Amino acid sequence: MKILSRFFAFILIIPVKLYQWVLSPWLPNACRYNPTCSHYTIEALKIHGPVKGLFLAVRRIFSCHQWGGWGYDPVPRKEEFTWEKPEAQKNRPFE
Repeated sequence: MKILSRFFAFILIIPVKLYQWVLSPWLPNACRYNPTCSHYTIEALKIHGPVKGLFLAVRRIFSCHQWGGWGYDPVPRKEEFTWEKPEAQKNRPFE
């Protein structure tokens, strides 16, 4: 089961790597978060596997808007994972 999970995570990492190599160099640097969403996605997939990792990545990407979060936002460790939105991203004031 672990091998299958790693395989699917690898399959999901491929398009993110392609984005980093092909599209990202041509786009302006406008990231609100550190690490960037693409690096966050890769790390989330490696740590949490394809289901939870993809969930974390999509949640992070959807929070990237004018009134969303910003700053340092690391991938949660396995023991810190929750399906709910982290408190730090719920009502963070925009500066």
